[in-house]
Parts: sequence; C-alpha cells; structure tokens
Amino acid sequence: MPVVSYLHIMLVNRLAELRRDDDPERGDGPVPTAIIIAGLAVLAVGVITWALGLVNDFMDTDIDTPTVPTVPGR
Repeated sequence: MPVVSYLHIMLVNRLAELRRDDDPERGDGPVPTAIIIAGLAVLAVGVITWALGLVNDFMDTDIDTPTVPTVPGR
C-alpha cells in the first residue's frame, strides 16, 4: 500500500508542476526557431545545387570510345 500512496503523491506533484504558468523550461521563442529553420533550408538548397552541378559536370564529360584493335595482315 505504501507504493500506491507514493505513486499517487508523485502523480499529483507532477500534475501540479505541469499546470504552473511560470515554467522556466519553456524553450526559445518562435522567431529564433523560424530563423534557424530558414537557414537550414537555405543550406539544404545550396548543398543540393552543388551536388546537382557536380553530377551534371560528370555526366557532360565525354567518354572516349574504345578503338577496335587492328589485326596485322587483314
């Protein structure tokens, strides 16, 4: 029975803690978060553009066609 009482007290304390308005661990505001997300999106677009340019340059290179060896006497 003491375990049930302990769990009840812990649950009541936790619910009271969650109901408080002056919670110091509320995190950052929405503006810095939005700026970070926008910066990451710009960075992602830059990386994708760089990778696309790298792949396009690779695909545009000419491949030397192999020459057919000649057999002497033919």
